[in-house]
Amino acid sequence: MNTMAETKEFTKLRRYRLGRLSLLLCWAACSFLITGCRASQGQQTLSDGPHYLNGTSLVRPTDYREWPFVGSALGLTYKDETASSDAPPLFTNVFVNPSSHRAFMETGMWPNGTVLVLGFRRSQTDAAPNKGGQFQGDLVSLEAEVKDSRFSDGWGFFKFGRGADLTEVAAPLSGDDAAPCVECHTQETAVERTFVQFYPTLLEVAREKGTLKPGF
Repeated sequence: MNTMAETKEFTKLRRYRLGRLSLLLCWAACSFLITGCRASQGQQTLSDGPHYLNGTSLVRPTDYREWPFVGSALGLTYKDETASSDAPPLFTNVFVNPSSHRAFMETGMWPNGTVLVLGFRRSQTDAAPNKGGQFQGDLVSLEAEVKDSRFSDGWGFFKFGRGADLTEVAAPLSGDDAAPCVECHTQETAVERTFVQFYPTLLEVAREKGTLKPGF
């Protein structure tokens, strides 16, 4: 009788221990999945915004062409006078990092860490079956504008150079180099320091959210 009772008690204890072990394994697996998801989200957020060397030198985002495309223009210039030239006008294309684009669509404002990339491309006509219109050709130059509190006025401007000779990292423009950018992006832009007036979809959002500057 004692032996049978001990056997039953042992079996009961064994089942209890196995049950606890299963619960512990399940808890560990869930914790691992949650931690992994949070880490993944953190990595996505980190890789989405600006990356710097030496604190303020912007690393050129190599995947910017996969970012939301917000606007394009042909021959757009902010100057009253343009030098006479037989060269065809340039196309400009503007891209913004995905998380900042989502934030703007929700609020009509740009969050800290916004990166806007501006690419200049040649316009061409010499390809079949084109008979008169213009299409985009080779990359001419690449620039970027970043909203970041680490800069004295909250925004930084960067130039990565020309065509095939783009630099991997660009220091923020300063002094006389930055002055024209700061002046134009302060006085002539529709939302904060960005030319939302040239980005039709974002312009509609800014109107809806009431974030356009007076006059726009």
